[in-house]
Amino acid sequence: MTHSITTVDDLRWLLTHTHGFRGGQITDVHVAKRRMFDEESGRDVMVESTVTVLIRYSSNGILRVAKLSMQAVSDLSLFEQDGGDWAIVGGIQVELSEEKLRFWFDPHGNLYVVCEEAVFEEVSLPHAGAEREEAVEQWVFQADRGESPSVDWLLNQLDQVGMPCVWKAAVRRERPLRGICWEGELVTATVQGGPGSVAALDVQTYGPIDGGGFGVRLQCRRAVGRAGHRLLSLVAHVVTSAYAGTCLGGRSLLPPEEGRKRP
Repeated sequence: MTHSITTVDDLRWLLTHTHGFRGGQITDVHVAKRRMFDEESGRDVMVESTVTVLIRYSSNGILRVAKLSMQAVSDLSLFEQDGGDWAIVGGIQVELSEEKLRFWFDPHGNLYVVCEEAVFEEVSLPHAGAEREEAVEQWVFQADRGESPSVDWLLNQLDQVGMPCVWKAAVRRERPLRGICWEGELVTATVQGGPGSVAALDVQTYGPIDGGGFGVRLQCRRAVGRAGHRLLSLVAHVVTSAYAGTCLGGRSLLPPEEGRKRP
């Protein structure tokens, strides 16, 4: 999901959709400054600053990971002292005044941003249970639209890129998770006696959440070697090559071109 934030209506949508990120946690803050060379002065001058905030929060049993990129930043407060932690979000405040967007991420203004526009991106998962923390490595993709592909489609695509795999369906849960289409383990196929390490991934696909398209979630639950990294990268490549959407790699949202990079 991607949404441009420029108007009062956009701010209302943001607060309604996220519930102000209440109870969420800021996991990353990035400040990027773009400079260009000024021929008259012979110096590099700053053209624009962008502040990006990554927030993990839950709503109605759904885990959401959101990235808010605030562009053309004219004022920034990023302040922490006396062991205080503004990473826990009690609920943000927003304002549009004099064609400027203002975001307060904590009541004391320790994280405060003024900008001209913002871009909101988000990936949603069907649950926020503790099991997600057990994964050594995780990759999530949420399509903009469409239905979940089949297991056969994924296996055929992996055959075509030279990574044949076999599928082991997961044991049916006593209480199936809402929206799950299929889940199980993807294991690289090996010829008996042949070279090569076996790699395995837990794969879970789920239906639309928050009005978006289907989702795909990959997890490694053991120490990941080169073969495991390659398998995860190739699955990510075939999915993002066929569908448009947003990727979550580790704890970072990635643009589509980054999400589909091959090893």
